Amino acid sequence: MSDSSAPAAADMPRPLTNPRLLIPLSLFALYIIWGSTYLGIRYALESYPPFLLAGVRFLIAGVLLFGFLRLRGITAPSARQWRNAAITGVLLLGFGNGMVCFAEQRVSSGIAAVAVASMPLFAALFSSLYGEHPTRREGLGLAIGFIGVVVLNLGNGLSASRLGAAALLLAAMCWAFGSVWSKRQDMPQGPMNTAAQMLCASVALIIVALLAGERLPAHPTERATLATGYLIVFGSIIAFSAYLYVLKHVRPALATSYAYVNPPVAVLFGLLLVGEHVGPYDLAGMAIILLGVGVITFARQRRHA
Repeated sequence: MSDSSAPAAADMPRPLTNPRLLIPLSLFALYIIWGSTYLGIRYALESYPPFLLAGVRFLIAGVLLFGFLRLRGITAPSARQWRNAAITGVLLLGFGNGMVCFAEQRVSSGIAAVAVASMPLFAALFSSLYGEHPTRREGLGLAIGFIGVVVLNLGNGLSASRLGAAALLLAAMCWAFGSVWSKRQDMPQGPMNTAAQMLCASVALIIVALLAGERLPAHPTERATLATGYLIVFGSIIAFSAYLYVLKHVRPALATSYAYVNPPVAVLFGLLLVGEHVGPYDLAGMAIILLGVGVITFARQRRHA
């Protein structure tokens, strides 16, 4: 006798692959882990030069993840997928992360996170080029978040380093365009997408580092090395995989909302761990930013209700 309940049970998503579980966990990783990586980059820069730091970070993470996936029998990307992963990886990790590392030589970790928070605005602009316009509520959330970034910036302006400010603006624009462009391309599947992008970006970053005359330090500090390890495991493999998963399963406004949460998280880590000053503008900006994220999240829930 056949079991009539078997097909229904087979159709139910397993806990480890259920989007209802993975989407909140992925967003938590983006909000907290990526918020902490700005401070991790600051520590790592005590010994490692910026582009070589980013290149070595993604090379090690990419090799480990790619090797693990191949051992599990995951198919390697096709030639077309490698090309698309290379373009996206250079935009997201080469320009995006590389420019943040470069800028953090000149600005604090919290300010770097604040400037990169402009990324969802660029993402909305680039999405409009493809006919995907934000809803009114999502637009309201983006506007509130931008106001929060402005208020937060009033307490810790970027005027001290125009070069750092320009690098952070370029990072936000490249990350936004790479995120929007990749959604419409034939990309590697699942974690293999993460591995391929990191491998491709690492090559570009290491070439830039060598052209800039960067070299690995002979005697790096223990804190810088531990920070680099944290960036490799948590910032690269775990959080970047979470970002690509969220980017595939939710609307861009929610996928990029981490950029509004990262600034207050980065500022709080700076306050608690290295004693960075937090003034009234910082606290007001954090509150407004979180309000913007709430509006975006509520708009998405209403849209899919």
